[in-house]
Amino acid sequence: MSTLDQAYRVSEDITRTQARNFHYGIRLLPPAKRSALCAVYALARRIDDIGDGDLPLEQKRTELTLVRKSLDCLEDSSDPVLLALADSMRRFPIPISALEELVDGVQMDVDGTTYKDFDDLVVYCRRVAGSVGRLCLSIFGSVDPKTSSYADQLGIALQQTNILRDVREDLLNGRIYLPQSELDRFGVQLIVDEFGELHDPDGHLAALLRFCSARAEDWYSLGLRLVPHLDRRSAACCLAMSGIYRHLLTIIKASPASVYDRRLSLSGVQKGRVAAIALARAAL
Repeated sequence: MSTLDQAYRVSEDITRTQARNFHYGIRLLPPAKRSALCAVYALARRIDDIGDGDLPLEQKRTELTLVRKSLDCLEDSSDPVLLALADSMRRFPIPISALEELVDGVQMDVDGTTYKDFDDLVVYCRRVAGSVGRLCLSIFGSVDPKTSSYADQLGIALQQTNILRDVREDLLNGRIYLPQSELDRFGVQLIVDEFGELHDPDGHLAALLRFCSARAEDWYSLGLRLVPHLDRRSAACCLAMSGIYRHLLTIIKASPASVYDRRLSLSGVQKGRVAAIALARAAL
């Protein structure tokens, strides 16, 4: 096996073992696109792990700086993930700027950024997830200003779903993504009770999560305009990845308390069913 083959194998192993929801869509792609998207995911995961890990803050900042610098010299790297990414960039128009934007978003987490209103939150969502949507589009094909906008909007929809799904876990880790103006408007104090569950004695948090879920649905309707512009297998990948998150969003909207005591997830069978439906829809 060549060094490059080994590099792709590393990226694919990272994606298969750590991507969870993402991998159900990726495996619907043809081999060349699948390998390239795994290389992108592997680096994105590395960046996310810096932000979410246990390193001291200054070391996290140092690590993010090193990632930024590595993006300027991919061709000279012996790191398998960067080697696979460099080769993928020779075959697809993968934008370095989107990877830099992802680093900017994770930097916001490291810096402890808070969000006054939804417009502030959109900036964060665009950096950490809209960027990933545009990276995926560069591999799917059909890149132009209109489809790039759709991919960006779909990524923002996915990140809003992540925020709603992980609201308790993020709170326990010292992060609040729900905008302060909306917490105030709904009369919500985001804390956990003596049982370790999100505190909601008057149903105000449930009302806020339903409001946020409805707004995220609007962003899906905007972002999924991308699908008709993609080839069948890329469309299936897009529909599978977004379908899993939309299903989670549907659960949260119907029963906000489902995220009060745990991190909501779908079973492997449920994810497989979503992927199968996506493949069938893409064939229509």
